[in-house]
Amino acid sequence: MGIKGLTKLLTYNAPNSIKERTFESYYGRRVAVDASMCIYQFLVVVGRNGMGTLTNEAGETTSHLQGMFNRTIRLLEAGIMPVYVFDGQPPDLKKKELTKRRLKREDAMKDLTTAIEAGDKEAIEKFSKRIVKITKRHSEDCKRLLRLMGVPVIKAPCEAEAQCAALCKSDQVYAVASEDMDSLAFGAPRFVRHLMDPILRKVPVREFEVSKILEELQLSMDQFIDLCILSGCDYCNSIKGIRAHTALKLIRRHGCMENILQNINKERYHIPEDWPFEEVRNLFKEPNVSSKIPELKWTAPDEAGLVNFLVNENSFNNNRVSKAIEKIKVARNAFSKERLEFLFKPASTSPKRKEPVCTLSFLRPICKSRMMFTVQISSSKICNLKVPIQLMQHRCSKATPIDVRLRV
Repeated sequence: MGIKGLTKLLTYNAPNSIKERTFESYYGRRVAVDASMCIYQFLVVVGRNGMGTLTNEAGETTSHLQGMFNRTIRLLEAGIMPVYVFDGQPPDLKKKELTKRRLKREDAMKDLTTAIEAGDKEAIEKFSKRIVKITKRHSEDCKRLLRLMGVPVIKAPCEAEAQCAALCKSDQVYAVASEDMDSLAFGAPRFVRHLMDPILRKVPVREFEVSKILEELQLSMDQFIDLCILSGCDYCNSIKGIRAHTALKLIRRHGCMENILQNINKERYHIPEDWPFEEVRNLFKEPNVSSKIPELKWTAPDEAGLVNFLVNENSFNNNRVSKAIEKIKVARNAFSKERLEFLFKPASTSPKRKEPVCTLSFLRPICKSRMMFTVQISSSKICNLKVPIQLMQHRCSKATPIDVRLRV
């Protein structure tokens, strides 16, 4: 679920904290990826058509493998170095949320059965997506695949988003990639959405910077965490009637959660009994993460291992797998070569700064007289230069424009 309404809140109240970037602009960047979020997307989307999903000869689902394989290759080809982080043991505070999800899946299964009996294709597709659950087998399959591809894998002791944020805070990665906004509450300096979207969606990558979020919202990190809890998160029930925009107003007015709960209109807003906001706050501030992460290494793919796992065990097309392996090798070699060229390139000495020289003969007298001028060049082949000149020697405030047409 993530933080309810946070994206919309930031779009309206902290627009300068969000940058729209291209997929290719992350070339050479290390990015921590929330693996569970990716697997869920692949199970829901890849190869699904009504009740149909990608399977191997034994009838076991392979949509997660197909999605992970293709998307990771796309990252590597773009020069992006992904680090996939998998969830560990969920915190006790999340048990209620997990129970809710299980009950929703059970309800969706009943609705799906009814839709199948009625032959309602639209309803079948709708409810089949709602019953998707990531199993231990799905996660282990993807870990094995990624290791065979030479991509680093980390298993978090608890929440993957928290471990991703810790990697970013320690400068081991540039940013965290996910769709849920929890990583911002865990303090990730940079967070990106849509990096793992299918190429056909053509949605720009959105990068959020937590320092700018705090600056624009005029909040401290502690206040931002309280804002996220009030808006609604995975670790406790929300106060009915309070959404992100109302939460921001309350935080700005009262400063912290304790003051809000003392002054809130309790007839209008019902505070859940034994509401564990303090425990949730501590979870965001001091999450259970590993500080002993081995050196992140991207190695050559295990070609024989990939063929055995994908083709022999999971019925992938041999020719397609071979071509995909070549793409991985080419991407890795290209990036390694560029890194080597950068490392062994001789350091160039900084040239001595020279006085600016005017190459336009009719402007040389102006330059010699130390008059100040600026040049504006259009993007067309014929450039219009407007040179307003201020006679600095005579302290003249008047500007004399000179229009120049220059062919380039």
